[in-house]
Amino acid sequence: QVQPVESGGGLVQPGGSLRLSCAASGRTFSGYAVAWFRQAPGEEREFVAAVRWSAGSTYYANSVKGRFTISRDNAKNTVYLQMNSLKPEDTAVYYCAARFDYTMSTYDYWGRGTQVTVSS
Repeated sequence: QVQPVESGGGLVQPGGSLRLSCAASGRTFSGYAVAWFRQAPGEEREFVAAVRWSAGSTYYANSVKGRFTISRDNAKNTVYLQMNSLKPEDTAVYYCAARFDYTMSTYDYWGRGTQVTVSS
């Protein structure tokens, strides 16, 4: 099993930037798809971005496309989420999750989350 561990959350003003990190514990992310989800208070959890480790393919929610960038570092076994032009509506707990890169695989491995607050 792989255990994602998030870090990098904090308080930032609108228009600012923040980079979140998701490190793999237990094993590498090789053979997995890794994704970022977020959940605001009283809201449903929503998909933000994902990367398929082997292929390097990336996917983004329309709400963050052009502002957020997901990337992977093979040497550090870490996935990053670079967030630019942050808006108050980006405020949420951000979770990193992983799943096997197979058909019908579900996101079974989750980090504890890191708080991102965008406020003036």
